[in-house]
Amino acid sequence: MKGFWTQLDRPFFALAPMYDVTDAAFRRMIAKYSRPDVIFTEFVSVDGLAHPDGREKLMHHLWFDESEHPIVAQVFGIEPKNFAQAAVLCRELGFDGIDINMGCPEKNIIKQGAGAALICEPGRAKDIIDATLSGAGDLPVSVKTRIGFKKEEIDTWLPHIFSHDLSAVTVHLRTQREMSKVAAHWDLMSRIVTMRNSLQPQTVLLGNGDIHTIMEGKDRVQETGCDGVMVGRGVFGNPWFFSDPYPVISVEKKLQTMVEHTKLFIELFTGVKNFAIMKKHYKAYANGFPFAGDLRAKLMEAQDVQEVEQIVHTFLQKHSIQEKI
Repeated sequence: MKGFWTQLDRPFFALAPMYDVTDAAFRRMIAKYSRPDVIFTEFVSVDGLAHPDGREKLMHHLWFDESEHPIVAQVFGIEPKNFAQAAVLCRELGFDGIDINMGCPEKNIIKQGAGAALICEPGRAKDIIDATLSGAGDLPVSVKTRIGFKKEEIDTWLPHIFSHDLSAVTVHLRTQREMSKVAAHWDLMSRIVTMRNSLQPQTVLLGNGDIHTIMEGKDRVQETGCDGVMVGRGVFGNPWFFSDPYPVISVEKKLQTMVEHTKLFIELFTGVKNFAIMKKHYKAYANGFPFAGDLRAKLMEAQDVQEVEQIVHTFLQKHSIQEKI
């Protein structure tokens, strides 16, 4: 079942799943200000969702509203039967697709045998994909992965992925070992496209890694022949990223949007998520203009939205900054 994936114009852009970054608050900000073609949730554990108490604690990862369609739920874990159950849940919740995380390089995920660790367990990976497909029904199933674990394995691992009838595959163009410490290997994408074309031509293929602007993403698609790109770190502090053309943003507008983001976070997640999560966003919003370092230092001390508003108000009164971002 390919679903919405076949209806996207090429090239298209997707918002990457990033834990404690692309939560419901930030996704709604993105949807309001620049609207990517596809939105992914932050990843959620299928093994946690399989337990009644765990599901109650994790459901906030799966909150979304109508502005976010098409929206894909990204899940991770190690038990195939739990992937099947998660697929049923995502279908019932009204998601447009479900994506299996086979690329997260973080140590805590790897220790569980999940994420990129599945590159080393192709048998389990197959069972997980088959189980997800069985539970998904008419819900499109996709996979996000990497070019390898400790070394490039595109000639062994990726053919294994393309042997399944998946709706889409996203390839982060680094190995697990490389994390994000080296430049993404976009020089390999044409080879991956050729592989996809020969093994599973109907599967939509996205590239991921080091996309800093919409124009750069379009160039990558043109150069390599993939269908679209997924953008992660480029959206930090920049809910306008997917605008084309990119708008002129004043410092005041950027900081007002940061406050708006904070208010939405408080509205959605009071009693659910720690306010400190917002501070990684403040580091990104308060960047690239005069005296931004002073502002960041004060924001790191803020304890609530009222303090954030006051800090921003005082900053804008003190500094008449005319530069556009």
